[in-house]
Amino acid sequence: MPRHDGRKSDQLRPISFTPNIAPHSTGSVLVAAGDTRVICSAMIEESIPNWMKYQKVSGGWLTAEYSMLPYSTLERKQRDSAKGRLDGRSVEIQRLIGRSLRAVVDLDLLGPRTLCIDCDVLQADGGTRTASITGACVAASLAVEKLIEKGLLTKSPIRQLVAAVSVGVVNGEPLLDLNYLEDKDASVDMNLVMTANGQFVEVQGSGEEQTFSETELAAMLALGKKGIGELIAAQRVAISSASTAIPEPVGLVFPTSA
Repeated sequence: MPRHDGRKSDQLRPISFTPNIAPHSTGSVLVAAGDTRVICSAMIEESIPNWMKYQKVSGGWLTAEYSMLPYSTLERKQRDSAKGRLDGRSVEIQRLIGRSLRAVVDLDLLGPRTLCIDCDVLQADGGTRTASITGACVAASLAVEKLIEKGLLTKSPIRQLVAAVSVGVVNGEPLLDLNYLEDKDASVDMNLVMTANGQFVEVQGSGEEQTFSETELAAMLALGKKGIGELIAAQRVAISSASTAIPEPVGLVFPTSA
């Protein structure tokens, strides 16, 4: 059955990357997945957290922060700073982003420095955490390229690319890359994080007042693997097409599969 936006069950939303969107960041990208848009930035700090110094942990560190801007949703979302604390969802997502990137970054090779990832949601239409992970990997790759150009690194500490996508069951049908309307009606909701060589970093799945079968789980995993393969192909093109010599961002658009 066609979805309300015309996609097939195994189709990603149109995905695009606009690199070098934040001029003062070491590496940055605006990732758009359908109507979801996230600015992902990677900046380098030439220091490591105090806990690493106290525990005499070698190498570097990677940390992530995530936020939804007040105008990213239909009703204004209050800033965490106004509440005086991060909400539980933001904490969960930024920890997920950090885990996902650390799974593919050689922290020893990074050296005694911190790679800081910031993901700011401009517009939310489902899948903000998965778009953040996918975009953050591109931003980190661009940042590392600059370190290599400056002679601060001899090779990239990013062992392979990582991407994420949502899957779910809506009206009894497994679907790939849910937007907000599908997500809110899903009986099963799952987020997959995978590496370029097909290894899982994280699987987050739950039934919404409903159980799901092994057959449905297998169908969702198959959809997710397909989608992540396409996302990683798009990441590779975005990274290879981005040039630090180009002053203006370059938009890259990848059509959904037929």
